[in-house]
Amino acid sequence: MHQFAAVWTFGMPKRGYHHGNLRQALVDAALQLIEAKGPTGFTLSEAAKQAGVTPAAVYRHFEGRDDLIAEAARQGYEIFADLMEFAYQKGQPSALAAFSATGRAYLAFARKHPGHYIAMFESGISVNRTVELAAVSARANAVMEKAASDLSQHIPLDKRPPASMFSAHIWAMSHGVVELFARNSPGRASPFPADELLETGIGIYLRGLGLIKPDQSD
Repeated sequence: MHQFAAVWTFGMPKRGYHHGNLRQALVDAALQLIEAKGPTGFTLSEAAKQAGVTPAAVYRHFEGRDDLIAEAARQGYEIFADLMEFAYQKGQPSALAAFSATGRAYLAFARKHPGHYIAMFESGISVNRTVELAAVSARANAVMEKAASDLSQHIPLDKRPPASMFSAHIWAMSHGVVELFARNSPGRASPFPADELLETGIGIYLRGLGLIKPDQSD
């Protein structure tokens, strides 16, 4: 069998994909469509056309659009988790630098991988849809919890919030900045850069916990 087979559409030959790379070609096509039209703004037929194959070929790999988006989300979480881990390690040995770096990594990911970001956080696809998606989502979350746990050791035990709560606060703040001010939302232009909003927000939060002094930069 040849690696590439001709797929005929409306009498015109189009270059099709071998079964080994068709699945990824469809995910790549879906990411482009998600970014352009949103997670519910395209059909499987459009994804197939974008990938250069017949609609029937899609169903050999995905049962429906949600399955295709879930795979895009899974791949996004893989990139996201790796980026968060890299940021955490780069901030070492300072617990404060490592924690702050994970917040900035969230913003950087959303900017560099908008299609993945939308599939992960705006598609309505549950992270528990598949075992693989749940596992990689948990890995990404664990990095931020690890950074929060390291930093929280500097808070007196009787005033120390759980690491999961600590990390959730920063995750929510990062997500809010991305959604409101870093993705060109209509009517929500900020007078301040998204990076500055996030940095100052994290700084205020950490000062409230007594982790940095009022005149100390985070």
